[in-house]
Amino acid sequence: MIVLEFKAYGKSQQDRAISDAIWTVQFIRNQAIWYWMDNRGTDQNDLQKLCARLAKEVPFVADLNSMAWQASAERAWPAICRFYATCTIAI
Repeated sequence: MIVLEFKAYGKSQQDRAISDAIWTVQFIRNQAIWYWMDNRGTDQNDLQKLCARLAKEVPFVADLNSMAWQASAERAWPAICRFYATCTIAI
């Protein structure tokens, strides 16, 4: 694996925008995991629908690009799959 490191020098407004975007993506991912926990039988498509609903309900989510919503829901799905894999091994 090749690892590249660099430092980004941005203005304080840009740094704040990046920080807000990261916070929003984590919020969407956590909401997707909670949705899965509360609704048995949830699949990946349901998580994508949740993102669209969150964008309508939560103003700071609507500020983010729709591709970013979908990517955060897609990142939640591997966490759910890892949970299932761990549970089947532990049993």
